[in-house]
Amino acid sequence: MKLYPLFADLTHRPVFVVGGGAVAARKTAALLAAGAAVTIGAPVLAPELARWADAGRIRHRRGEFRDDWLDGAWLVVAATNDRALNQAVAAAAGARRIFVNVVDDAALSSFHVPAVVDRSPLIVAISSAGAAPMLARLLRERLEGQLDQALGGLAELAARFRARIRARHPTPAARRRFYTRLFTGPVVSLLRREQPALAEAALGKALDEVTAEPTGSVVLVGAGPGDPGLLTLKALRALNEADVILHDRLVSAEVLALARRDAERIEVGKEAGQHHTTQAGIHALLLEHARAGRRVVRLKGGDPFVFGRGGEELEFLRSHAIPYEVVPGITAAIACAAYAGVPLTHRDHAQSVRFVTAHCRASLDTLDWAALAQERQTLAVYMGVGELAGLRDRLTAHGRGQATPFALIENGSRQEQRIVTGPLAELPERAAAHGVRSPALLILGEVTALAETLHWFGAPPLTAAVPPAAGAYSARGNAASKPPLSRAA
Repeated sequence: MKLYPLFADLTHRPVFVVGGGAVAARKTAALLAAGAAVTIGAPVLAPELARWADAGRIRHRRGEFRDDWLDGAWLVVAATNDRALNQAVAAAAGARRIFVNVVDDAALSSFHVPAVVDRSPLIVAISSAGAAPMLARLLRERLEGQLDQALGGLAELAARFRARIRARHPTPAARRRFYTRLFTGPVVSLLRREQPALAEAALGKALDEVTAEPTGSVVLVGAGPGDPGLLTLKALRALNEADVILHDRLVSAEVLALARRDAERIEVGKEAGQHHTTQAGIHALLLEHARAGRRVVRLKGGDPFVFGRGGEELEFLRSHAIPYEVVPGITAAIACAAYAGVPLTHRDHAQSVRFVTAHCRASLDTLDWAALAQERQTLAVYMGVGELAGLRDRLTAHGRGQATPFALIENGSRQEQRIVTGPLAELPERAAAHGVRSPALLILGEVTALAETLHWFGAPPLTAAVPPAAGAYSARGNAASKPPLSRAA
C-alpha cells in the first residue's frame, strides 16, 4: 500500500486551514462535520467562511501566512491557489511533524483526503493516493447507490448492544455467526422500513434465543493460479467466513489478502523434496479444527480436484463425519493457457486436451506415452519442470514430432508471468537457458504456436533459439551455459 488507511478522531482538536476561498470552505465544512476546532488563516474570507467566523464556528487569523500559525495543530490543510505558499505551509507542517494535505497536490501532501460514503457511524473512504481522484469519486458514486441507508442505523444499534452480544456469545466464531444473522436478517429489514424501535426489539429477542453451537465444517476451495480476480464469488464468501485457512504454498499473497483479517492462517504447502506438512498432517489439522466447531477453508492452488488431492481429503472428512463443501477453482491449465493466448482446443489444430502430472520420475513410467504422443491434441503437463528432458525423450520416442511447438508458462496469470516457447526437441535446453522455475505449466501441441500472435497479458513470449553450447547438460540437469535472454519483438 502506498498509503496507510487511517480514520482520525478530530473532535475538539485544533486543525489549521490556510486559505480563505471556496476550496477552503469546502474542506472546512468536512472538518466541522467531524467536530474539529478549525482556525482559518487568510487575509480575507469567502462569504460562507466569514459567516461561520461571525457565528463563532471557526476562528480567523487575518494576514499573510506565518509558520507559527501551525503551532499546536493536529492537522493542516493548505487550500490556496499559490503553489509557493502551499510549499511553505507543507514545509512548516513537516518541520513540526504535523500531517498536511495540500489540495490537488499529492507530492506536497503527507495525508490525503479520501472520497467518502457516509453512513455514520459507518464510513467508507476511497483513495487513489492522489493518482486518480476522479476514479475515487466514480467509485464513491457507485457505492452510494449500493450501500443501504439503513447501514448507519444498524452500526449504531450494534454499538449499543456490543457488550450484551459479547457476553451472550463469548467466542469469536459464535459472535461472527450472530453478527452475520444480525446484518442480513429481520433487524436490518426493520431499519430499512424506518422502524427503529421494532428493530431494537428484534435484536433483543435474537440475543435471548437459545441456539445450539454449530458443529465445525470444511470448505474445499480452489484458489486458481494466482490472479485474485479469478476467484469465484463463492470462494470469496468462504474466505470471508473462515475461522481457519489451511493453504498451499503456491496460493498467492493477493488471494490470501482477501480473507478475513482475523482468520488463522496455516501454511501446509508441499515443495519438491520438502514436504513441510504431510498429507496425514493436513488431515489431522482438518479434523482438529472442524471438531473444535470452526469453519475451516482448505485453500488449494488451481482446482482442488485437478492434481490437488481433493478427493483424498473428502474421503477422510467423510470417514470422520465432518460436513464439507467444495468450491471449484480455475485450474492452472485453463488459466495459464488463457493468459498466454493459447487456446487449448482449436478446430484447425487440436480436438482434445489431456491433463497429466509429472511431479516425479516414478509417475512418468505410469503414463500411456503412445496415447500422449498422438498428434492433433494438446497436452497440459502439471509439475513437470524437473522432468522436462524425460518428457521430451519419451514423447519423441513414441512418435511425437520434434518440431511440435511448446509453451512453458511460469507464474501464469501473475504479474511476473513469463512464457518460453520453442520446438519440443529444445524443451529442456530452452527452459534451462531462461531459468524457468516452479510454478510452471507445460503446454504441448500445435495450438501453442498461437501464443506468439495471441498473447495479451504481460511480456511477449521468450522465443530466442538456444545456441548449441547451451544445450549441454551437467550432471545435475542444468545448462552448462546460458545465453543472454531475449524476447520476441
